[in-house]
Amino acid sequence: MKLHIKNDSGFLALAIRMVIGWTYFSAFFRRTILADKLDPELAGYIGIKFNHFLPNALGIKPIIQYLVENPDILWYNMLAFTIIEGVVGLFIIFGLFTRLMSIGVLGLAMGILLGSGWIGTTCLDEWQIGVLGIATGFLLFLTGSGRFSLDQYLLNKSVNFTKKPWFAWLGSGIIPIKNHHFSKLVLIGSFLIFGLTLYTNQVFHGGLWGTLHNKSVKPKLEITEGKLDNNRLSFDVFRVEGVDVYGAWIISIQLIDAQNNIILNYTQNDLANLPELTIANYYIAKVKPGKHSLIIPLGAKANLKFDTSRANHLSSGPYTLRITDISGASWSHQIIK
Repeated sequence: MKLHIKNDSGFLALAIRMVIGWTYFSAFFRRTILADKLDPELAGYIGIKFNHFLPNALGIKPIIQYLVENPDILWYNMLAFTIIEGVVGLFIIFGLFTRLMSIGVLGLAMGILLGSGWIGTTCLDEWQIGVLGIATGFLLFLTGSGRFSLDQYLLNKSVNFTKKPWFAWLGSGIIPIKNHHFSKLVLIGSFLIFGLTLYTNQVFHGGLWGTLHNKSVKPKLEITEGKLDNNRLSFDVFRVEGVDVYGAWIISIQLIDAQNNIILNYTQNDLANLPELTIANYYIAKVKPGKHSLIIPLGAKANLKFDTSRANHLSSGPYTLRITDISGASWSHQIIK
């Protein structure tokens, strides 16, 4: 009996297929046609965006760190990632090898969720994109593409390979498993995705219990490896929170002794004119002097070295390193000489 149009689940999911397909294909379109976002020398390079994910990524942080520490390897991965998004999106829109491409949607959405699910200044943007992408990818795997798809066109033409069992798994049509196994697949998959949604909502944003938090609102710096020796102050600074499209604007770096005396004071103008040798960046997102301050983008980490010879002889004891942002926020780190 011919499948009634109202029971054609693949056809009923047409809007989802078109929207999710364009979501991924448009990423390819933006980076290659509308603008060149694959050139490491240009502003807007996608690798910098990838670096922004690093501080609070879940589970895949070592992978991200390895890539941003190796710019050449990162570029090849960004190119491959962009091509995959383009292919997956285009095939989903046309409904060709829909179930195989839906697995691609699941994988891409999982990467977005784990890498950047903590980013979003207003509406938990990246988290929502990630969990909805996973859910829609799973739905498209279950439904395949019905009428108004290339999969269905090939099935209607009775192309030889569409009669093979593997086509139902990778393309469209009735999945060749028993009904009770299919029911379990739907239930188990749905509740696993729902569980992942709740878990990541809590981890990234405190959405179930405890205090709600948004790590994309205010800048936060981590200061480590502070040392005072041989007329030199050195330390690592790592921007771990704040808006991804807006830097931390550092206007003051001070060294303070135990009696609360300011021993060294690098002002806004000093920091805007730091020589390159003062900064050693670890990743592709760069800590660098700006026009009016020292700029620290999200995910950037660098070792900073300052000459202390202009201060009087520094005696042994505890010192406090204080870094101040233009917003008034400040971060301190204890150093023992």
